[in-house]
Formats: sequence, structure tokens, C-alpha cells
Amino acid sequence: MEVLLIALGAGVGFVVAYHTYGKWLGSKIFGLSAKAVCPSVKLEDGVDYVPTKKSIIFGHHFTSIAGTGPIVGPAIAIMWGWVPALLWVVFGSILIGAVHDFGALVVSLRNNGQTVGDIAGRLLNKRVRLLFLFVLFMALTVVLAIFGLVIAAVFKQYPAAIFPCVVQIPIAVAIGVMLHRKGFGLLMPSLVALGVMYLSVIFGDSGFLGEINATMAGWSVWTWVVILLGYSYVASVLPVWTLLQPRDYVNSLQLISALALIVLGLFAAAFSGGQGGTELTMVAPAFDPAPEGAPMIFPFLFITIACGAVSGFHCLVSSGTSSKQISSEPDARFVGYGSMLTEGFLATLVILACGAGLGLGVVSAGGETLVGEEAWDERYASWGAAKGLGAKVGAFVDGSANFLMAIGLSTGVAVALMGVLVASFAGTTLDTACRLQRYVIQEIGRTLSPKNEGLLAFLRNKHGATIFAILLAGAMAAAPPSGEEWAIENAGKGGLLLWPLFGATNQLLAGLSFLVITFYLWRRGKPIWFLVLPMIFMLITPVWAMYHQLFTNPGWLVGENPDYLLGGIGLATIALEIWMLVEAFRLFPKAKGVLETDLAEGDVLVTSAD
Repeated sequence: MEVLLIALGAGVGFVVAYHTYGKWLGSKIFGLSAKAVCPSVKLEDGVDYVPTKKSIIFGHHFTSIAGTGPIVGPAIAIMWGWVPALLWVVFGSILIGAVHDFGALVVSLRNNGQTVGDIAGRLLNKRVRLLFLFVLFMALTVVLAIFGLVIAAVFKQYPAAIFPCVVQIPIAVAIGVMLHRKGFGLLMPSLVALGVMYLSVIFGDSGFLGEINATMAGWSVWTWVVILLGYSYVASVLPVWTLLQPRDYVNSLQLISALALIVLGLFAAAFSGGQGGTELTMVAPAFDPAPEGAPMIFPFLFITIACGAVSGFHCLVSSGTSSKQISSEPDARFVGYGSMLTEGFLATLVILACGAGLGLGVVSAGGETLVGEEAWDERYASWGAAKGLGAKVGAFVDGSANFLMAIGLSTGVAVALMGVLVASFAGTTLDTACRLQRYVIQEIGRTLSPKNEGLLAFLRNKHGATIFAILLAGAMAAAPPSGEEWAIENAGKGGLLLWPLFGATNQLLAGLSFLVITFYLWRRGKPIWFLVLPMIFMLITPVWAMYHQLFTNPGWLVGENPDYLLGGIGLATIALEIWMLVEAFRLFPKAKGVLETDLAEGDVLVTSAD
């Protein structure tokens, strides 16, 4: 019952937080008003700025911010103990992550749907804007370069997930056309799509479709990277209603229903046990500050569990795509604050699946079925054994599949459902990240080529910006992993070169986003006390982690084999943050109650038609 009570307690806590703290933020701090004209209406262009129902935006926002982050992060951080992991997920989501996402969304709504980087230049100064855009550009490049590898790895590990993920695309396009052009209601197409999705999971790995899955699972990582980057280009330049919105909405239905099945299975396992009557209990340690081979718990717990508690990437989704689709300001609480709490609940379920679900039974390397603590030790013998992508995804998939089997699902269907969940999250992150990178590059293009002249003028155009984004990501992905020669077998893995930077850079981005939100409220004489501690924490913790990675032997700049690429970028990132903080510190005393002089009511962005 302990495991069930943890899930119920976390769920109730998130609901209470939404209706109390979230409501207070929306009404008393941000003053959301249904009378305000949102950017989606003021700048409607049918491509990026499209007024949309909040349920559809929630689907897009939730699936985009979640990705694989709230799965792989908690799945490895549980090695420090399920108690500290759970506490950071629950309280981090409520007090830091949801506030961050909600605040970035509202600030973007009040600035014509601009990204948080562009807004930084108006709230602070133009130097900060360029610095911020550089951080965004670097982070998104790594995401685009690496997520082809992530999705390919999931497909190779769980081939039954391939067809269900592929079939989402034509289903999404059909729904988009029906909703936007034919005037159909949302309910029936959504139910039909959900039914097709589940049928594709149940029957997609048998007969002819099973052969297709097996063939595509054998494709090289580089093949998948090329295909997925090509898909990302198409998804990025099409109007949001054509593919992005409906695909994310269909995904959200499938993902939320899958989470509901996990909870139902958790209930069943709590009362009747797993297969063979194995008792459901936490087999992970409650607290283990020094697991074998792991870095120190502080600050790395708070870097490892990123998206499950707070993530800088979320401010890009809030200010990059969602703010351009919201049609009524009050919807921002449901989309921004509510989505992050939902993600926090997903991260909670991941902790329970890895910490308790694995104990219901896993197959060892020798083919023996292990239960209880032996099952935990099989997957979490050491930090090195558990930190790989396959190990982290596998721990969650096997643990949550055990929950589903407790309600009568077969092993094959249960594992396929969880594999589709992971791959779908990764896919929505990839196409959203490509669109976000397009926005960032267009903003850089407008800065470097203000008169739309010269060689850099093509960066202002949505096609030019997107092509530049995928070519750069493809070039990075094509590079061989460190120490290996280039070959088609390892092409596609080049993003791993910079991936160690992403965790700290991502969390640092959250701190810088908090800085922008703080300045927005400070200039308007609004309270900022609830932002100060989260902002300081998210500015100090990532730099502490990066400093440790740079200078603790063996580190990026010390030891027998220093990595000067990672070390140089890490030092540049720290210098970038210090520069931005100096700029903010100098401006802060002068900014209270002083509105941005260049933020005029009629100021309009150059839209995607540029």
C-alpha cells in the first residue's frame, strides 16, 4: 500500500497546488484577463499564430515539454534514493517548474508571442538579448542532433513501437484538416484516432506489420537521423494546425490514457500483487547518498532530474509555440502551470515504476526471472550500468509494463504500449524543438541583417532558418563519437559529443528565464519574493555542477585526457551567465516600476511570412 499512497499523495498535492498556488499566481500576480487580446488573435497568420482551444494547446504543450526527460532523469536519479528524488519532483514541480513555465508563457503573451530570449533584450538590454539567443541556439542544436539517436535507440530496443508512432502522422494530418477546414467537432475524431492508436499497438507487431517493424528497426542510426530531421523540417514550416497541433493532441490522448492505465495497474498490483502474487513494495533504497560510481548527490540530483521538476527547455515551448496559439489569457494557467504538474506526476510514476514496479519481476541477462531487491540489483548494480539510455528507458518500460500486466494485459502489449509512450514523447520534442530553433534563428537573422540584406538575410526566412537548423544538427550528428573514426555504423551519434553539457546548460537556462520573469514583474511593481529563491537556486546549482565537471579529476579540463571542446564551451557558458548577471545587477535598482520604453502597444513582430 505504501507505493499506492505515494502515488495518491503526489496526485492530490498537484491538484491542490493547481487550484491554490496556481490560481493565486494567475489572478493576483499576473492578472490574467479574458478581455486581453492575445497574440494569436492580434497577429493571426494561419501558420504560427493560430487561435486554438486550450485542450489542444495543452496536448501540444504537455507532449512537447515532457519528451524523454521526465523518464530518463528520474530513472537514473533514483539511485540516490527514491525519497530525495520524489521530494525534488513534487516540490520542484509545484514551486519552481510550474512557476517557471507559467511565467514564461504569460510574459510571452504580453510581448506578442516573442521568445524569452527576444524579450530579455527589451526587459534588460540588447546585449543580454544576444547572449540569451546564443544559449537557446546552442541548447536546441544539441537537442536536434541527439534526439534522432534517442528515437532510433527506442525503436531498436522496442520494434513494436515503430508502426504506432509512424501511423500517428497521417492520423494527425487527417484530424487537422477535418478540424480546420471541414468544421468537424473535436470529440469523435479524437476517439477514433485513439482507437486506431491502440489497435496499432495491439496488432502492429504481427504479420506484415511486424515484418515492417523488424525491417525499420534494423536501419542504421544515421538513416533514422536523416529521416527524422527531414520530417522535422516539414513539421516546422507547415502551419501548426496541419501537423503539430493535431499530432501532439493525439499523442497527449494516447499518453494520458497510458498514464491512466499505469495508475490503474498500480492500484491492481497494490491489492493483488504482480504476476505470481509478488508483493508490490519499494525495492529501491530510500536514501543512498553515494551509490557506486555516481557523482555527489548535490548538485547532480537537481541536474539529473531536469524536466520532471524544472527545465529551461520549457520556457522555449511556452514562449516559442504555445504563446502563439492561446486565444484567451486565463487559458495560460491550464496550459503552463497544469502541464508542468502533469509532467511532475509522470515523473512520480517513473520513480514508482523503477523503484517498485521492477520488483514485480525482470528477466536477467541469463534468462532467469528475478523479483524484489534482486530485480533492482539486476538493473541498478552501479552508476555505470544504469546510466545508459537503454538501461534508463528499459527500467521504466519494464517496471510500468509490470503494472499493466497486473490488470491482465499480455507482456508483449504492455511493453509495446510503454515503448510507444517513450518514443512518442521523444518525437514531439524533436519536431517542436525544430520549430523553436527556427524562431531563434529568425530572431538572430533579424538582428544580424536588420535591413534584410546580405548573406545572412536568408536566416530571416522560415525555410532558410529551418534548413540551416537541420543542416547544422545533421553535421553535428554525422560526427563520430569521441575517439572513434567516422563510419556509417556510428554516424548519427555525434550529438553525444556535447550532450554532457546539456543537463547543466538546460537548468541554467531555467535560471536565466526566471531572471527575465523577475524583471517583468519588478518593472511593474509586482511582488517577486516567490521568484527570488528559485531563481538563485537555478542560477547557482547548474554552474556548481558544470564547475565540478570542468575541474574535478577526471574532468573536462583536468586529468589524463582533457576534452577541450567541452571544457571551452563549459567555460564560455559560465562566462556568459556571469556577464548576463552583471548586466542584470547593474540595471535592477533602476528598473523598479519603470516600464520598458520600447514596448509599445502597437509593436508587432515580423511573423513567419517574412
